Amino acid sequence: MAELFVRQLLAGRDFARHDPNAGAMQNFVYLLGDRDAGECLVVDPAWDVRGILDVAAAEGLGVVGALVTHYHPDHVGGEIFGIEIDGLPTLMAACPCPVHVHRAEAEGVRVVTGLSKSDLVPHDSGDKVKVGELEIELLHTPGHTPGSQCFRVRATQHEPGGALVAGDTLFLQGCGRVDLPGGDPDQMYETLSRRLSDLPGDTVLLPGHAYGGERATMDEVRATNSTLRISSLAEFRWRMGG
Repeated sequence: MAELFVRQLLAGRDFARHDPNAGAMQNFVYLLGDRDAGECLVVDPAWDVRGILDVAAAEGLGVVGALVTHYHPDHVGGEIFGIEIDGLPTLMAACPCPVHVHRAEAEGVRVVTGLSKSDLVPHDSGDKVKVGELEIELLHTPGHTPGSQCFRVRATQHEPGGALVAGDTLFLQGCGRVDLPGGDPDQMYETLSRRLSDLPGDTVLLPGHAYGGERATMDEVRATNSTLRISSLAEFRWRMGG
């Protein structure tokens, strides 16, 4: 059985320590892997890729792939608000590896990072990516962007909870914006009220930003996140400005 490894890294604290923009954005990057195999995948490498690789190396793990939650530059690199953000191109230069994206997000990733089509591995919801003996399940969770995806991580497929790496789909408080290009309040409501509704309560939510905290169980998030208590699409549209 794989020895599950999960490391949560906060921009401006655990890497990119001297970048005030990274600290202000509060992005999380994750290392997910099999410690026995000495391998990990990096989720949303941005801001300071070499610093992230240094953390993996210090843990005795080699990065063998990247998982992308969505195409926004603060998660994959590129330019935003006049800021140039380090990201996937640096990873590919330092550590060439497959970049796993939802197929609806592949074009967006190519546009903002300049990666080629051959760099990306397109996926559908329910696909699994293996690292060592660990399988990570990819869940399509549109709303923030058309191809947003979350990653469900469990030591075994029979384990009832595990962790959900949620990107900008769901935070401890609130959810991702739906007023940016590609955002869709109707899809976000569907994602939150249906696609993620059957996750066990002991599943640990690992968000893409430190908005409201770093981690909590889904039971705790459901009890405290007002976005998850909206009971109708009409109310959700009104609350989200849709």
